[in-house]
Amino acid sequence: MSTHESDISHDNDSSLKLEDENIHHYSDSKSISDDDLTIDESNESPDSANNPFLNPVVKEKYLAIYEDAKYECRFRFDETFRWTKKQQRKLTYKLDFHVTLLACFLFTALQMDRSNLAQAVSDNLLNDLNLTTNDYNTGNTIFYVCFLAAELPSQLISKKLGSDIWIPIQVCCWSIITLCQFKLDGKHSFYACRALLGIFEGGFIADMVLWLSYFYTASELSIRLSFFWTAMYVTQIINYLVAYGILHMGGVHGKPGWAWLFLIEGFFTLFIGFCGFLFMVPSPVQTKKRWNPNGWFTEEEEKIIVNKVLRNDPSKGDMHNRQGLNLKMIYQAISDWHLWPMYLIGIVAYIPESTIAAYMTLLLRQMGFSTFHTNLLCIPYNVLKIIMLLSTTYISEHVSSIFLVCLIQPLWGVVCVGVLRFWKGSLVNHWGTYVVLTICLGYPYIHAMMVSACSRNSQSIKTRTVSSSLYNMFVQAGSIIASNIYRTPDKPLYHTGNAVLFGLALAMFPILLGTKYFYWYLNKKKDEKWSQMTSEEQDDYIKNTTDTGSSRLDFRFAH
Repeated sequence: MSTHESDISHDNDSSLKLEDENIHHYSDSKSISDDDLTIDESNESPDSANNPFLNPVVKEKYLAIYEDAKYECRFRFDETFRWTKKQQRKLTYKLDFHVTLLACFLFTALQMDRSNLAQAVSDNLLNDLNLTTNDYNTGNTIFYVCFLAAELPSQLISKKLGSDIWIPIQVCCWSIITLCQFKLDGKHSFYACRALLGIFEGGFIADMVLWLSYFYTASELSIRLSFFWTAMYVTQIINYLVAYGILHMGGVHGKPGWAWLFLIEGFFTLFIGFCGFLFMVPSPVQTKKRWNPNGWFTEEEEKIIVNKVLRNDPSKGDMHNRQGLNLKMIYQAISDWHLWPMYLIGIVAYIPESTIAAYMTLLLRQMGFSTFHTNLLCIPYNVLKIIMLLSTTYISEHVSSIFLVCLIQPLWGVVCVGVLRFWKGSLVNHWGTYVVLTICLGYPYIHAMMVSACSRNSQSIKTRTVSSSLYNMFVQAGSIIASNIYRTPDKPLYHTGNAVLFGLALAMFPILLGTKYFYWYLNKKKDEKWSQMTSEEQDDYIKNTTDTGSSRLDFRFAH
């Protein structure tokens, strides 16, 4: 029995069957070698072998659900279909090229337009606009509040229009706002642009995660999300290098370097947005474009994608990709208390890093480093963070443990923030302080693991759509807190602020351990009830239960 089976309520009780012409049994000799055609236990893909639909009751139930939902990939569903490890490995490379690489490319637009403020600040933006440190905090707070407020509405729009349409619209809109920052002239225009950027950037990450989930299983998604956030740090490294050159344009046509930074990067991200319209597709079976009539995948490859995803999580077919959520669905998703511990992690986990990262360029400037050296000095911690992000996510999947591996993050944070709190030499030992800051900001980033865990434990499209938004809303709430921890009277050592960060890093130990125990205990109680049922009772439960989503006895939480 699959550990990722779920249910949704629906009004049609009739047991609908897929029409014969919608089920295709064939082999594509052009894409399959002779070795691949011979499938046995030794070379069959685990995603092919782990098949909950071999149980006739499960098959009948979900066939009706997919047809009732008009799931766009249902004509590629085939409970008897098998494929080899070699076929899936080749297809994974193809998916990574078309899907993951495109997602990373689009993510560069987000990171470029929301991180260039740090480079602008290093070029005296605050002085040019007559802003104080507290005004800077207020601007960041406005951005995060708007970002947070836009998360859920953006997801609802994306679910109705389709991620392939809404995501490129978002990118183009915030790119235009970035271009407008070329004309910033004071506090009010600064605040207005921060608000508009937050509105259009909010929801992008959750929208993209939902789109990726159409193509990948839960374990595959976790690794791909680590690539996704790796793109963020690669973009930051490129951003600092680009900023080093663009900021030298200060004085051209009487404009400061930071204005040219916003203008040039805004045009580049607008180009990325247009590319999104060209290359994003609605689903694995809808990849054909006028300029690409053959699409991305063969029919055989489409069948592998669809069936591996559904066998890993049958609930991924309970809605079609142009189906919006009604108020009842939203309420049911929000009230799923099983996901609340991860929301708590989202609000606390990233405050120490977010606080220090937002002030990194200001701190370096206060220590006497030049504008150009400051931007170059911000590159090493991003390289370190990429290494830690990929290695931590890989370890998590390799040992099949999420929250225990996540303990690496607070352990790192307690040590580094503790050193910062009691560091006495920041005003005289600039290079020593820089090393401490770099190591601190290179901490293991668990965000990809948490987003993946949220998706795994949602167990329906409607819950997954809302939960990813709610998780990111709590992350942004944490960013709002982070924007107000370093205050002007606490300059230049920010000892009070660092004491707060030290306490928050310590708090992550009981939060992560408590979440691990919470999901372990729930699984244990479900195992006890399920094992006491006979096979007939289990089949009857699968067919007739009114339990939904993660409340089902045949569902197990990932932890």
